[in-house]
Amino acid sequence: MDNPQKNIKKLYYSIGEVSKITELKQYVLRYWETEFKQLKPTKNKAGNRTYKQKDIDLIVQIKDLLYNQKFTIDGARNILSGENQLPKSSNIENDQPQDVNLDLLIKIRTELKSVLDDLNN
Repeated sequence: MDNPQKNIKKLYYSIGEVSKITELKQYVLRYWETEFKQLKPTKNKAGNRTYKQKDIDLIVQIKDLLYNQKFTIDGARNILSGENQLPKSSNIENDQPQDVNLDLLIKIRTELKSVLDDLNN
């Protein structure tokens, strides 16, 4: 039988619940509050953090930037604040067709994988 609690959306989540949902330790969540000004969960009368769904969505986005896309904390902070926008065109793209750049990148990636394989053996 399905667990009905997994289908229920709550208005507020505790730090323990958010920790389980996001698969992050509680101390990581508390640390990220100090590093990302956008992450400010409210606190109840007892002083416990209460996270809303928007806070959880932000945490998932931060986790993706840091763990999957390999941004630094500063880089992720800039992305979230909108400061680190990639330019629409650069001189390299204007000088060469984009598919040539893609072929070059694929070749470099293949060579780097080969070097990594050699180092691991």
